[in-house]
Amino acid sequence: MGDGRSDQGRGPGTGSAEAGVTTGALARRLGVSPTTLRSWDRRYGMGPAVRSGGRHRRWTPQDVAMLEEMCRLTSAGVPAAEAARAAKGRPDPLTPEVGSAADGLEHPSPAAGAEPFGDPRQECKGLARAAVRLDAPSVDDQLTSLVERHGVVVGWEEVMVPTLHAVGRKWESAGDRYVEVEHLLSWQISRVLHRASGPVVGPRSPATGGPIVLACVPGEQHCLPLEALHAGLVEQGLPARMFGPAVPPEALTAAVRRLGPVAVVLWSQTRSTADRPLARHIAATAWGVKGARSHPAVLLGGPGWAGRQEPGMLRPPGLREALTTLVSLAEG
Repeated sequence: MGDGRSDQGRGPGTGSAEAGVTTGALARRLGVSPTTLRSWDRRYGMGPAVRSGGRHRRWTPQDVAMLEEMCRLTSAGVPAAEAARAAKGRPDPLTPEVGSAADGLEHPSPAAGAEPFGDPRQECKGLARAAVRLDAPSVDDQLTSLVERHGVVVGWEEVMVPTLHAVGRKWESAGDRYVEVEHLLSWQISRVLHRASGPVVGPRSPATGGPIVLACVPGEQHCLPLEALHAGLVEQGLPARMFGPAVPPEALTAAVRRLGPVAVVLWSQTRSTADRPLARHIAATAWGVKGARSHPAVLLGGPGWAGRQEPGMLRPPGLREALTTLVSLAEG
């Protein structure tokens, strides 16, 4: 998700511009996992324009620029399906669109017997109308049914986020008239995410390390996306510890040392709260006996981390990619 541009198509560990960039090198450059790049290729057609006959793909400077734009948009909160269309030169992703039904059916270990997704636009319209009426019971019923039928990932990416964006745009264009609508909708989404049932794949423990830790950096109060990630982990049967907004540095460090987590997710909504020294401190925090010390993997979540990539840390662009990465880390 880095914003840095290539120097004539060259990057660390890559060959010439003509030879192209390897998938591994590109993943490191963008701060995502190779699995995320393969998923974007499969789901959105975001693969290399030219494919060789061998097993190793090479990404041209044009491919790299396209994926940098994809990461920039997703880090700003644009749903992945819309960001992909925009990065490939399709309509502006900030128009009130949601992904197609096919875009929302592929996530790690989907719920058994999940219903095929219908028209997400209709789901969004129904939810938005209930929110505008301040009809909390109807909003709750719709959200609960959504998660039960389609799971956390699909519900979040296809309906919750687009509806929140639509309400936010309405608020911006109408002064303060719709602030109460956005507050009510956010609260109801939070309640449903807290109630999300699981697991759908059976409980499991990380192969290496303790439970996944999720926390907002100091000064960050916006934690709804982190709540969605926690609900997704519950659905996947992975143990997690949610510490919520504005966690003091000393408290977070103490929790990491006590739990020995396989991974720590740090959420920052704005650049003013993105505490890079804290992220480096958490990545260096160790536990265990001398000679067999362990460190957590650190995932930087949210648009606040946009820009310079932190070495050794991952920056998944969305909920789906974060879950895929965390499942992979937990499985060792």
